[in-house]
Amino acid sequence: MEKGKMISESTIRVRYQETDQMGVVYHTNYIVWFEVGRTDWVRKLGISYKDLEKLGLLLPLVEVNCVYRSPARYDDEVIVRTQVEEMNGSKIIFQYEILRKADHKLLATGSTKHLWVNREMKRVRLDIDFPHIYEQLTQTLVERS
Repeated sequence: MEKGKMISESTIRVRYQETDQMGVVYHTNYIVWFEVGRTDWVRKLGISYKDLEKLGLLLPLVEVNCVYRSPARYDDEVIVRTQVEEMNGSKIIFQYEILRKADHKLLATGSTKHLWVNREMKRVRLDIDFPHIYEQLTQTLVERS
């Protein structure tokens, strides 16, 4: 994670259903945890995905990357650290770290890329079509960096 950038931290306790036969967290759950982190990051700005959707603004995921470093296990508490790696009027890229809370061991890193679109799934320029949202996001990023 880059120093100076706004980081959101979300804590999750690993549920039994998230583990596989080997007793470790099944790989796709990390992608779900990225969503938890991303949602919390947006909420920390005073905006919610629900508010964005009411405005007709959607943020579909178009690319995901995850590097698994060490396993999480049932009943571990994990921390999902989320920050924006890049943002402009047409896309936003989030970066993630997942750590075990007990020892802060890095379990996984990853990123997700999202495009700003309208309800018809047509790309929009956030800075042009929703300048108040763009201003709120960029202002908060500038103030906290």
